[in-house]
This record gives sequence, C-alpha cells and structure tokens, in this order.
Amino acid sequence: MNKLKHLPAKALLPFGLSLLLIGTVWLTSPIYLFFAHKGAMPMPFWGYIEVPTTAPAQQQIHNPAYTEAANNALQALEQHRSTLASPGISAAVAIDGDLVWAGTAGWADLKTRRPVTPDTRFRIGSTSKPVTMTALARLVDQGRIDLDAPISTYIPNLPNPRWAEITPRQLASHMSGIPDYKKTREWQGLYRVIALNKHYSDVFDALEVFDQSPLLAKPGERFQYSSYNTVLLSSVIQAVAQLDFLEVIQQQVFTPLAMQNTLSDRDENSHMATFYHSQGSKVRPWRRVDLSHRLAGGGFVSTPSDLVRLGSAWLNPGFISAQTQALFWQPQQLNSGETNGQNYALGWRKHVGDDHIATNFNHGGVSRGAQCWLMVLPQSRIVIAISINSVEEEFWDFAKVSRDIANLFAGDS
Repeated sequence: MNKLKHLPAKALLPFGLSLLLIGTVWLTSPIYLFFAHKGAMPMPFWGYIEVPTTAPAQQQIHNPAYTEAANNALQALEQHRSTLASPGISAAVAIDGDLVWAGTAGWADLKTRRPVTPDTRFRIGSTSKPVTMTALARLVDQGRIDLDAPISTYIPNLPNPRWAEITPRQLASHMSGIPDYKKTREWQGLYRVIALNKHYSDVFDALEVFDQSPLLAKPGERFQYSSYNTVLLSSVIQAVAQLDFLEVIQQQVFTPLAMQNTLSDRDENSHMATFYHSQGSKVRPWRRVDLSHRLAGGGFVSTPSDLVRLGSAWLNPGFISAQTQALFWQPQQLNSGETNGQNYALGWRKHVGDDHIATNFNHGGVSRGAQCWLMVLPQSRIVIAISINSVEEEFWDFAKVSRDIANLFAGDS
C-alpha cells in the first residue's frame, strides 16, 4: 500500500479503471443479478445521500369548498414524507368525478433540487393493472371480449399450448396457473426480468419472457398473483382490437379521461421523477431499467391526478356500465367455489369496510424505486391516489396516509 502512495497519478489511472470495469461487469453479471433478485446480495454502498428533513410543498385546490381539508391534507403529506424519509411524495383526491385537490412535498430529483409538482410522473408498478382493466372493461361493454372464452379464440398462434384454455377472466383474476417472476422456469426470461435491459416494442413479443414455463396448476384451480397474467391479457386485448396495445389504451382510456400524464415508462419526458434505493434516511438513484416486458401489469408511469381520473371513471356508468363495474369488482372464485385468498376481483382488490375506513376497491404498486396506491371509495364517491419515489419495506407504511386524507375530505363532503 505504501508503494502505491508514491506512484504517480498516471500509473494509478489504469489500476483505477480496471477496478471500475471489474465492478461494472460484476454488478451487471447474471450471477450478481440473480442473487440480488433473491435478496442475497448487498446493494452497492456508494452514492448514498441524506434525504433533507425539510422540503418544499405545494398544492392545487380545484374546489374552494375543500380548502380546509386540502390544507390539513398537505400538512399530513409533508409529515408523512418526512417520516418515510422519501425524497418526494404526491397525492390527489377526486370527489363525484371531479379532481378537487392535488398536493406534493419533497424532491423529484435531489441532485438538482427539482421539487415534486402535481405534474411529476412516478412509476406506478402494479397500479398499471387497473389501467389495463379499464380498457378490458370497455371492450367487454362493447361486446368485443367474452371473459369466459378461451384466449385461443382471440390468439390462435399462442406460443405456449398450455395457455389455450385459459380465459380472460382467469388472467384478470390471477387464477390462470401462470407463475410469477420468481416461480418461472424460463431461465432466459428470468434473466431478462432481473437485468431489465431489453426493450419490447410489442406486447406479444414480451411473452417470450415466460412462454416456456409450465403452469403451476390447471386454470381456475389456484390463485397466484403474477403480472405475467396481465402481460398475456394485453396480447389478447391487442389481438381483439387489431391495434397496438398502447394505441388501444390511448383510445379507450387516456384520451377519453384526459390522462395526459400517463404513458410507458420508457417514453422520454421532462416530468419524470428520479427513483431511489432507500437505506434508512439515505438514498441513491436506481440504475436505468426497461420495464416494457411488463407494461400492462407494471410498466406505466403516471401522476396521482391522472390516477384519480381513472378511478373516478369506474363510478361513472356512462363510461363503464354498472353491470360491468359490478362484475369487475366482484372477488373471484376458484373452481372449488372458494373465493381467492386476496379477495381479488378483476384487476382490483376489494377491502371490506371496518371501523377505520369504508369498503373500497384498490390496487397498490411497487416498482424500481417507486410505490403507488389507488383507492376508490364508492360510498362517499372519493378516489385517492398517492405516489413516492422510494420504496418502503412494508407497503402499508407508505399507503396508510390515504386513510387520513380520506377522512379529511369525507368530513367536508
């Protein structure tokens, strides 16, 4: 070590570059990525910065009748961000179909001190599923998809013959038997979902990630939550509409609901948050990833304001019929007649009311460096969405502020 001290900087440069190269190769190698995916490898220790305890906050009050609730909600949001030590947080509330409030606290990017605004886009993870299910519900209303027809009716050239008798209902309710990310036996596909470095411009092509994996059980026999169900379902939607999946979503969902801030994770834009690993009160940016292989089930970015527009659409029988809404919000039964253990419906979970909050339909999402929560309360016609650009180990530690916000606005409604 003493000899190294006396070497000129030029002599140390190749040594340093070699270490950097070795480290880069190791951190992107299949071995490291596999064990990191299993939680058996530590994340890199460098690059962490302290999250400021104080941060900017702002709000948009779209209906002055809710001014008091809005001010109290913003205060609750600021406190929650500080408690979580998240760089940024964003929330929105809609009532009776109208956006009434959007509030933010913290930073979209810590390095540049760019604050979160209501237009800041966050990865929404599995909250992408209600986005896809909204398009599916519209196609059901239009008589273009039968939830109980085998998907081979719509895609005759399925890459896996085991999928032939699976129905759209079973895909939407995670009862098809398709495995999740960690249970797949498609080893090349497993590497793809760990490395996250391949782009799929067509949802049908993304099926290669899991199309050789056997089913865990016969369709309808078992509940197994898996975003692959929604990926396969997006191929069915694309085949039925005879349009690119994103075009279908644009026509059926984004355009009619004026969701201008919801798009694919890979679309370049100036309003995207930076996403972070958390380690106590310190964070470091996530590496760049490609989530196109899970677009329909976990690859969208959005804002809470857009998401409450989506949730509100489910309370509008002119957009989704009351019959279809009831069908999609009914927890599904296995072949045995037993309701699945997660009370999962078609792209939504049903929470039966208790002393703390009324019956609601919801979906959470966890992605690389972000979490999202969307909750629809039909009784009070309130819809709430929340996003952060970090990840809490216990999801409800992040989402529980929704109860406080719901109570504030329910009190003023």
